[in-house]
Amino acid sequence: MNNIPVFFWLVPIASVVALSMAWYFFRQMIKADEGSPRMREIAGHVRRGAMAYLKQQYKVVLIVFVVLALVFAFMAYVLHAQNTWVPFAFLTGGFFSGLAGFFGMKTATYASARTANAARKSLDGGLRIAFRSGAVMGLTVVGLGLLDIALWFLILNRFDHGGLISITTTMLTFGMGASTQALFARVGGGIYTKAADVGADIVGKVEADIPEDDPRNPATIADNVGDNVGDVAGMGADLYESYCGSILSTAALGATAFAMVPEMQLKAVIAPMLIAAVGVFLSIFGIYLVRTKEGATMKDLLHSLSLGTNIAALLIAAATFGILYLLQIENWLGLSFSVITGLAAGVIIGQATEYYTSHSYKPTQKISEAGLTGSATVIIKGIGTGMISTCIPVVTIGVAIMLSYLCANGFNSAMSAEALSQGLYGIGIAAVGMLSTLGITLATDAYGPIADNAGGNAEMSELGEEVRHRTDALDALGNTTAATGKGFAIGSAALTALALLASYIEEVKIAMERAGMTLTNLKGEAINAAQATIPDFMNYFQVNLMNPRVLVGAFIGAMAAFLFCGLTMEAVGRAAQKMVEEVRRQFREIAGILEGKATPDYGRCVEISTRAAQHEMIFPSLLAIAIPIVVGMILGVAGVLGLLVGGLASGFTLAVFMANAGGAWDNAKKMVEEGNFGGKGSFAHKATIVGDTVGDPFKDTSGPSLNILIKLMSMVSIVMAGLTIAFG
Repeated sequence: MNNIPVFFWLVPIASVVALSMAWYFFRQMIKADEGSPRMREIAGHVRRGAMAYLKQQYKVVLIVFVVLALVFAFMAYVLHAQNTWVPFAFLTGGFFSGLAGFFGMKTATYASARTANAARKSLDGGLRIAFRSGAVMGLTVVGLGLLDIALWFLILNRFDHGGLISITTTMLTFGMGASTQALFARVGGGIYTKAADVGADIVGKVEADIPEDDPRNPATIADNVGDNVGDVAGMGADLYESYCGSILSTAALGATAFAMVPEMQLKAVIAPMLIAAVGVFLSIFGIYLVRTKEGATMKDLLHSLSLGTNIAALLIAAATFGILYLLQIENWLGLSFSVITGLAAGVIIGQATEYYTSHSYKPTQKISEAGLTGSATVIIKGIGTGMISTCIPVVTIGVAIMLSYLCANGFNSAMSAEALSQGLYGIGIAAVGMLSTLGITLATDAYGPIADNAGGNAEMSELGEEVRHRTDALDALGNTTAATGKGFAIGSAALTALALLASYIEEVKIAMERAGMTLTNLKGEAINAAQATIPDFMNYFQVNLMNPRVLVGAFIGAMAAFLFCGLTMEAVGRAAQKMVEEVRRQFREIAGILEGKATPDYGRCVEISTRAAQHEMIFPSLLAIAIPIVVGMILGVAGVLGLLVGGLASGFTLAVFMANAGGAWDNAKKMVEEGNFGGKGSFAHKATIVGDTVGDPFKDTSGPSLNILIKLMSMVSIVMAGLTIAFG
């Protein structure tokens, strides 16, 4: 058992502070007026629909978790191919991930009507309620994440006597639980929300020529429910696993990189936890900086949110130097610059995403202009913009990987075992730096669906043109911040997935040692697997580009990203078809809907989205779990490493393309609705609506799910390393 240093206790303290502040912001929001009886009624419909969906989703996911936990228990207690703590860690990871999504969605469904009501008085009032309600999600995610990490570290430190490498690799298992829950939440929520959104837009706005969120549209309530289950509950679970995954993978790398220096090893494990803990306090400070003035332009609103996030990022950069210096970790200065590299990469990716998706800039403006010549040119222009937008994030992540690697190992370009381990630790800690202020960056993301629902409530409650103008401004800002948040999450996923590759190697070595296997080192000597360096390992398993197993694995990994996207896109298409048919049926058969004399059957549309999401999410999600297992058992360790590299490269690029193209199409439509190129109801407007419906599953279903996919495949590979060794 390792002696826990006193500074570790900052981690659980930070988690308690984050959860306390989340509760405080929630109570402040609840005290605000929810508005008129009509506003309360609409909010109630959305709230009940969202909770009913989430309850049903959690029932399905619970079955999957019980089955997987039993499999892990069999591997641990019967085959002895895993640590005996694995099944329990897996279950807690899924539980906390689901809990983060639940709390965030509960807050969002109470906040939307209050945001709309506050917007009746001022833009700043609406922004403040929406943003601080989003902050509940951000602080809940980081609070629960740090709490889970701290508890498992204390438990395993007390009862697991296998050393820090064993402890940290076991903790990665609860990261798999979080990733599994996140994938179901993202895919299921994405299918739900986009089926409703596409159905509402095609029949309502294009065919019936009625405004967005019009109460005459039967799919309107389902659309508003979808914003919460997809963009709040799904996103909360998503970023919970990103946050925990980056900390856990870096801790595992720290245990490996400093294994020969025991007094340094524990500090290297705790360092990413401490950086994240300090980031909590700085995120809270940044949240209080966000405010704006009446009549603010889009650039003013963006500046307001950027002020809080950028100041928090600058402060964590400065704090990192102090944290690593006080820990006296070897090469603390270089590691500090690795963190700054991650932060800088996050800012650059965020700014690039904003440029390609905000209608304040030319790329999106050109898509709006393309609407003058029809929907085909809008779609072509959006796809082209999305493809071009991948350049800056990919180059940025490439530079960040190289710089963080070199800073951490003192610019030692040699491929020695020590230089490799310390360089990989630098890449991991760069991912932690990128996500260290997640409390506020997630607040800007969660703010988006709250503002969107506020606009829907204002329209259905007929609050007037001025209020709708304010909620439209908040909504357009939300589209940009959501796109920026997705880019940020995808970028961090790339760094985390790379760090997980090294963790996989360590887990394979542990599995070999557990099985009593030896390997041959570079000198041709038979040694215990635990003593093998990374070069020894790569040589023994022939992990090189001339090995067909590696190449086949890479091809399968690249294919997996496209297959997953294809399955989720088709799922949205099938669900949307049912929604379109239902909305058309109601317009046709229920007399007086379009005249406002009859009430649509909102419940039927909610039911269609719920059933479709529950049914369609299962196969793509299980496929993500099955592929690494099958590849490991057929192609072995070399094939799995190829799979993870291929999946990372194609998945990251494809995710950026889809998220940015979808965000640009959405804001191109918003730009036309503000009165440009003919305004609402014009030919250009209908063309951009079609582009937006294509972009909906791009940006809210397939694209954001990919960053979970690439990490989940890594997590599954780590947890199933024992099977790979036994059969592969």
